[in-house]
Amino acid sequence: MFKPRTPQIFLNGSLAVLLLGAPLALSGCGFQPLYGERAHDPQIQAELKRIYVANIPERVGQQVRLALQQDMAGDGPEDPQGYRLVVQPSIGSEAIDIHADNTSGRVRMNGHAHWMLYTVEQSPKLLAQGDASALDGYTATYEQYFAQTLNTETANGRIAKALADQVTQQVSTWLRTQATPAERRDQGPKAFYPIPNAIPNSEKDTPMEQEGADAIPDMATGRGAPSSTGGL
Repeated sequence: MFKPRTPQIFLNGSLAVLLLGAPLALSGCGFQPLYGERAHDPQIQAELKRIYVANIPERVGQQVRLALQQDMAGDGPEDPQGYRLVVQPSIGSEAIDIHADNTSGRVRMNGHAHWMLYTVEQSPKLLAQGDASALDGYTATYEQYFAQTLNTETANGRIAKALADQVTQQVSTWLRTQATPAERRDQGPKAFYPIPNAIPNSEKDTPMEQEGADAIPDMATGRGAPSSTGGL
């Protein structure tokens, strides 16, 4: 009876030595584990446990906060007495894959979170701040309302976890290096466009919408305005 042979990979002596020595070579070039412990350096895991994550309203905010607490507490227990982290997440959606009947086959979701790290004292000081972003999406199923709602909630949860992971990494990097994280640049004043199919609020008040980050109005792309949440 024929038996398939299990593929085997053999390494010569020089290649094996090269692979085994790769971590040492990287450390010599300045690459160090972000959460690793080194003498004379702050212990990142211990510092993360000293961060209190401020309350974030709405469901997505709750998901972001829970994920942040889980990432920063690690194996626990946390002792959030050293820092206060304020996070402001938002999620926007846009319709893509437009069909001939003007329906969409795909919903793309864009997540963003701005975070600020403060000291815990009578007059808190801003230590660092930064921005995180995430992209996700799901297939639209308009004829199945329950599935559509479930897809939306699941995608929101994935984005919340991705944002929390990025914020944790950026805060950890700051605790290690004290380097200023990258921030999203303000693009300055934005234009407003009238919404032709919206009901006017009054004779002198025309409904308007603001252009997106790409200078295209939401109505031209099927985009929805981001739902912002603020830290308390």
